[in-house]
Amino acid sequence: MKCPACQSDNFSKNGHRRGVQYYICKDCCKQFLEYYTPQGYPEKVKRNCLTMYLNGMDFRGIERTTGVCRNTVINWVKQAALALPDLPQTKKISTVAQLDKL
Repeated sequence: MKCPACQSDNFSKNGHRRGVQYYICKDCCKQFLEYYTPQGYPEKVKRNCLTMYLNGMDFRGIERTTGVCRNTVINWVKQAALALPDLPQTKKISTVAQLDKL
C-alpha cells in the first residue's frame, strides 16, 4: 500500500472511524484509507427509475415508490437524454401545397 498523494511507503495507522482503519502519510500528512467503498445507487435501481419515468410516472411518484430523491432521478434522465443519438435531419417542407376539390 502507498500514499495516494505522494506514493510514499512511509505511513502509519491513524485510528478507526465507522469501523474502518485510517492511515496518515508521514511525508505529506495526507490522511487516507486502504480501500474506498463505492457510493451511489446500484445500476438496477437506476434502470428501474428510468423505466418508471418512461412509463409515464412523475418524479415525485418515483421518489415515493423507490425512496430515491427526485433530483437524482432528474439527473439520471438528463444523462440518459445526452447519451441518445441526435434525430436525423428531416427534409425541407415545401411552403406551397395543392388542395383537391372537396
